[in-house]
Amino acid sequence: MSNLLNITVNATANIFRASTCRLLHRTPFATQTLKQSFTSKAPLLNKPLITLRAPARNRSSPVFDVNTNVTKDVILFKYENPKYYNVLNIFGLCQFVFWTYLSHFAFTTLKDAPVQEIPGEELAWYQQINLGENKYRNGITTICFLIGYGILCASWMYTLRSVRYLILRKGGKDVAFVTYGPFNKNRIMTVPLKCVSAQESRELARNQLPIKVKNRSLYYVLDMRGEFKNPQLFDYTAGLKRRVD
Repeated sequence: MSNLLNITVNATANIFRASTCRLLHRTPFATQTLKQSFTSKAPLLNKPLITLRAPARNRSSPVFDVNTNVTKDVILFKYENPKYYNVLNIFGLCQFVFWTYLSHFAFTTLKDAPVQEIPGEELAWYQQINLGENKYRNGITTICFLIGYGILCASWMYTLRSVRYLILRKGGKDVAFVTYGPFNKNRIMTVPLKCVSAQESRELARNQLPIKVKNRSLYYVLDMRGEFKNPQLFDYTAGLKRRVD
């Protein structure tokens, strides 16, 4: 049984060897290609591998190297919308005129008319008020005038704190605020850069970017609908948060 198995295995091996030799003789191009591929790749296998390393990154160096020492005045921010502020100022002025007239009307028209009490009948609280009495008349007059004056001041203060142009002066040490003003007149104020502090980042601000100026009440406002002409230069100058107390 074992002899029969050996004969079968030897016969199968001889048949496979003969078929392989015939195939190689019929396709000499394939044989040559295989030999060339092995001989061309053999030297590469013997050569040592070269490891390429990326240069080390200096994490302490800034991403942007911005030169803030400018040779001329540079516009950092621009927001052109004079029509809106003209309408706002006209609205405030009209409200002031209206409430002032109402104040004058209350002071000159309200007369002292004592309340007549009816025996056996209790009057409602509003029927017991004598608007012509001095304390009520003077109170109504003062309140009406303050409402009109407050609306006018609020509209003008908002206009005076709205930045139209933000300019970095020559040398990079000072910054100029060009704001809107009543009656379409611009106001220009130049302050040292160390006295300016942005309360938010330019990328995080949504509607408005408030900027604090030392020894100035309220904030100067940059409307985010405006255009940042030099965003990187703004971030390294007026866009930084400083202590200006």
